[in-house]
Amino acid sequence: MIDGRTQLVGLIGWPVEHSLSPAMHNAAFAALDLNWRYLPLPVRPRATAEVQAAVHGLLALGFRGANVTVPHKQAVMKHLDEISNTARAIGAVNTIVVQEGRLCGYNTDGDGFVAALREAHFEPAGRQALVVGAGGAARAVVHGLLSSKAEKVTVLNRTLERAQVLVSEMGGHSGRLRALLLTPETLVEAASSPEIGLLVNTTTVGMWPQVDGSIWPESKTLPASLTVFDLVYNPLETHLLQEASISGARAVDGLGMLVMQGALAFVKWTGVQAPLDVMRAACERELRR
Repeated sequence: MIDGRTQLVGLIGWPVEHSLSPAMHNAAFAALDLNWRYLPLPVRPRATAEVQAAVHGLLALGFRGANVTVPHKQAVMKHLDEISNTARAIGAVNTIVVQEGRLCGYNTDGDGFVAALREAHFEPAGRQALVVGAGGAARAVVHGLLSSKAEKVTVLNRTLERAQVLVSEMGGHSGRLRALLLTPETLVEAASSPEIGLLVNTTTVGMWPQVDGSIWPESKTLPASLTVFDLVYNPLETHLLQEASISGARAVDGLGMLVMQGALAFVKWTGVQAPLDVMRAACERELRR
């Protein structure tokens, strides 16, 4: 029940009606008997004034913070009072915390990815990885891998220039980060290198409703030595992960990253450890619905 003492957080984005975050966080609040609620906050794109109003509205309405999802992760940054070094390095904010009347921006995506990776028993330190895609999710993944001491990260994208921009803007990792044009041939060749331990899909290929899509060529077999991490979580077992399982590779779905990044935001808002099992179970229930 919402009353005058209920603490509010929410999700700024467009669209937001499909998001699992309200169910995930509200289940966590209920499990810990916290008088908090998480609300979807739809904010139309291509309307700078609305993004600014939404962010400042958090203060006016007494919110404790918010998550930020596409397409506003970059747009919110200029309306915040403070931005963490990690969020600046990634170039996006996915979590806002209201602290003593100030709007503070963070990014929990990279750390959430690494936490999910380690939960799947893959330690990135000293390993080499391929990251497919060059958008905001890719930036968070690359930052997480490099911060976790990955030996080398190769970013593959269908538009080489976008991958090169990512590499350039995330400089300071001389020799550890490179860009490569994504084609079926370059992906297979790169993944076949014995030094590569991890393949990450940060694109929406394979996401519902186009569930038959895959970044991996159908006529080729994935190396069994790979850990394949697909950020897509709807469906949980994408076509790429099916291919990985058939080949003997380790397959990791994207729900772990969603839960882990959400848990990190939960702690920033409440100061309380998040109930991971409860959060994942809530997401799984929503997906089944």
